[in-house]
Amino acid sequence: MFICKRDGQMKCTRRLILSSMIVVSCLSGSVARAQASDDRQQLLATVHVHSTASTGELTVEALAERAEQLGLDVLILTDNFSLRYQYGLWPLPGLLKRQVRFPSVLEYGIERYLDEIAAVQSRHPKLIILPGVEVAPYYHWTGSLLRHTLTMHNAQRNLLVLGLTNPEDYRSLPASGNPGSYTFDWRGAVNGVPILLVVPAVWLWRPLRRSTDWRSSRRTIACILVVLAVALVVNAWPLSQPAFSSYDDRLGYRPYQALIDDVRDKGGLVFWSMTEARDFHEYAAGPLGTVTVKTEAHPEALLQTTGYTGFGGLYQDGRTSVKPGELWDRLLQLPANESRPTPVLIGELAFHGLSDAGKDLHRLVTALWVKERTAAGVLEALRSGHSYAVGDGDHHVQLRLDEFRVLCQGETKSASVGDNLDPGGARDLMVRLSVTATDRERHPVKVRVIRSGQVVALLAGETPFRADWADTTVPTAERMTYRVEITGSGELLSNPIFVGPISSSVDAESKKEKV
Repeated sequence: MFICKRDGQMKCTRRLILSSMIVVSCLSGSVARAQASDDRQQLLATVHVHSTASTGELTVEALAERAEQLGLDVLILTDNFSLRYQYGLWPLPGLLKRQVRFPSVLEYGIERYLDEIAAVQSRHPKLIILPGVEVAPYYHWTGSLLRHTLTMHNAQRNLLVLGLTNPEDYRSLPASGNPGSYTFDWRGAVNGVPILLVVPAVWLWRPLRRSTDWRSSRRTIACILVVLAVALVVNAWPLSQPAFSSYDDRLGYRPYQALIDDVRDKGGLVFWSMTEARDFHEYAAGPLGTVTVKTEAHPEALLQTTGYTGFGGLYQDGRTSVKPGELWDRLLQLPANESRPTPVLIGELAFHGLSDAGKDLHRLVTALWVKERTAAGVLEALRSGHSYAVGDGDHHVQLRLDEFRVLCQGETKSASVGDNLDPGGARDLMVRLSVTATDRERHPVKVRVIRSGQVVALLAGETPFRADWADTTVPTAERMTYRVEITGSGELLSNPIFVGPISSSVDAESKKEKV
């Protein structure tokens, strides 16, 4: 029985309520599943979509209408940010140059692009539309046009930038072809020095009391100096310079790291795009032969850069990085910190229009478990890895991962995709799976349970598929990751569940005493 004075009645009541809540939460925590994803809802998102703002065939309005028709929840636009390329001949590469431009957000207008997306969003409130851009921060030239060996490298080495809503954040992205990111430094000052040739030209032009021939010669020299000054300044214009020269092939991943750091500082998300895709084209250059444009596979980018949010791990191309024990699993075993967060896997459609063979907005999606059905909720799920990627099978049927969790302590503790599980001293780890098909029919499935890069279980059955698999070979004193790869009707790749090291019995008892 509690006795309260009148003045403190409200305080006492609040304490009673708080005490009751603590008791209830403690009791429920001992029998309920300790897992954040129980409070999340699953949304279907299409990632990497182009509109008519860049190289796509459909307007943002048409894309939104199509997405709603197909039952999608989220449309993530990633129009090309800049597609401006140029090559100049030595010794005057700025004057003797060829420049080409293709449709991009910079050509379309950044404010126009963002305003159009906002207007379409207001007309489609049930659909979440996220603006983003696809950025190739840097390309470089090698070879010679005269020797028929001219080659442009890495024009398709792209990153996807999401979560930026301020036009100024886009305008200053450090990328080739974006003058908004250029800076004036000592190189610009040196390039502007030729303008000083105008000074002696003016002095030579002024009249003198000498012969007409001498005056004519002086003015000829003055004209030459003016023409030279103008030519050199035009060659160097604009005097502001990109951070990285397209004629320097020794920069490695520095330009890409600069973009990642810039986007992170602005609060955005960055995903490496299709790192194992290749691009190769040859273009005629008249009597000078051909110009080669190529981008090689670059999975090493995931190791050579830090701070990015994740990468495209499921797309319509061959991939080795996501195979068990390969690059992604090795990265998952690295200690996560602020400079190198755990890389999140997403699915990339690379949609440009319905004329692309076999492509439609719902054919390859990223399923997100969100805390709230908002743009902020979508970005949080993308950042934290509460997601899986899935693509269509031969019969245009997709799988759905209704449940994937690791349980322990007699099923009183568990964690799902993107979450962490502290097993304490428990060794009774069990993987629970539930998989269905979008048409609710029976389809064969094959499941590989991958623990820290090793396939520890092979399961097979038909949808609706449900399995509880006990991991009886759990290592101790070792941080683990569990993820699943499911095939049969298409392909499904999950992000991992993180399981902390299993403590020894002594450590477990000491933890209990501290609690």
